[in-house]
Amino acid sequence: MPERLRRRYLAIKLETEETFEKRKIINAIWDSIYQLFGEYGASKTGLSMIEHKEEKLLILRCHHKAVDMVRAAIAFITKIEDKPIAMHVIAVSGTIKALRRKITLTKGT
Repeated sequence: MPERLRRRYLAIKLETEETFEKRKIINAIWDSIYQLFGEYGASKTGLSMIEHKEEKLLILRCHHKAVDMVRAAIAFITKIEDKPIAMHVIAVSGTIKALRRKITLTKGT
């Protein structure tokens, strides 16, 4: 019987003065993953963007074994199109519902 696919959802805060299209942000993350881990590592992440809000919040989905790889790749991103940006993972969860709950708790403090 095949192993069930387990996913993790990451909430990422974008700190920048600029606004970026969804496509440019995910391409920057993919480029960082390719630089750090190569094509084989990138294939293991199962990365996809779930949500991008204008209040500088991003929700990504990846495989549970690749969370550390995705976090490392995000930490290495400092510029998109020569415009400065900082990305911080503020919460990780196994479901979107729990992730949204964690986000609201961190905004309250």
